[in-house]
Amino acid sequence: MSNVEKVSPAELVEKVDTKIEQVRTRSLDLSFNELLDMYKNGEFEIAPDYQRLFRWSEEKESRFIESLILEMPIPPIYVVEKEEGIYELMDGLQRISSYLHFRGALEVKEDQDKNLRLNGCDIVTELNGHTFDELPKVLQIKLKRNFIRVEVIRKGSDQKLRYYMFKRLNTGGELLSEQEIRNCTIRLLDNKFNDFIIKMSKDPHFETCIKHLSEDKKEKKADQEYVLKFYAFKNDREQYKKNITPFLTKYMEKVSDPTRETDVFFNYDEEERLFRKTFAILDKALGENVFDKVNQHNNFISSLTPTHFDSFTIGLQEHIDKLDSENEKQMNELGDLLKELKKDKDFLSITARGGKNTVNYLNQRISLVEQKVGEMLNGQ
Repeated sequence: MSNVEKVSPAELVEKVDTKIEQVRTRSLDLSFNELLDMYKNGEFEIAPDYQRLFRWSEEKESRFIESLILEMPIPPIYVVEKEEGIYELMDGLQRISSYLHFRGALEVKEDQDKNLRLNGCDIVTELNGHTFDELPKVLQIKLKRNFIRVEVIRKGSDQKLRYYMFKRLNTGGELLSEQEIRNCTIRLLDNKFNDFIIKMSKDPHFETCIKHLSEDKKEKKADQEYVLKFYAFKNDREQYKKNITPFLTKYMEKVSDPTRETDVFFNYDEEERLFRKTFAILDKALGENVFDKVNQHNNFISSLTPTHFDSFTIGLQEHIDKLDSENEKQMNELGDLLKELKKDKDFLSITARGGKNTVNYLNQRISLVEQKVGEMLNGQ
């Protein structure tokens, strides 16, 4: 049964009304040309980390431009008012970026043309092959004057309610990874922890240890998610049930919420020291193979195994002050131990195959690593 406090119907309505009043909004109808001018003048911002998520193909971009030319209805975009008259885009990235790309105003990748040339139009196929400057003047004007509804969350709105609202938005039509969504929305609470995670993801020892993470996953910020996973399991494991996604999001919210005493939850200097030491040790012990499985021929299989990540990173914490990455003999022994663990039948039974993401299996494999490392240290 839920422990939620029961209130009367009148009290419930009052609480809902109070929350509604705390989100101050306004709706604007702006032309795409106005948005372009605002973007150029720094009055309409797309955060750099957010802008890198623009992944629509040129065909999708072209079909969106075709929709504008044909005056088809399009969903609104959502922005946050940072200060009076300065907006930051939070939802609608694909649509706005497509228009900016067609107008030659978007910062694009090296392998992309600065000016989009239409190549995916399937209703008026004659549009294909045209850039904006090559369109007839009447169509250029039509695009410039085409309006879009802009939902503005005003600066005075309650910070936490703004965050939860944007976390629930899902109108972009392009699947983002959970970490990409966290990176975009957490800024509405406080970006300090998110910036810290990004910083730690660039640690050279960490980068070596996750070298076998696929490039596609890295592009979707999986490396940053592994940093978050390290801290969430290390500091908040008792809250983990089975589903990793809400667990990581809630931990990130807990640390980032400016209404909490965040120092209680997270000591940045100490956490940075422990992170860097942990991955320096794992790098010296097994390097890029530390989270790989081992096959029957005793060779590493080059693929990062999540259950090895949480086992080894968290399993070292009880003994972290007794381990020294500069002690070559100790690191060689630790490397041998971790490789042997990868073949150990008890370790395999709680890490291999599906269904091993429960809290029971997680605690078992962490405890096993703690035990084995402790035995190694006691035997030195």
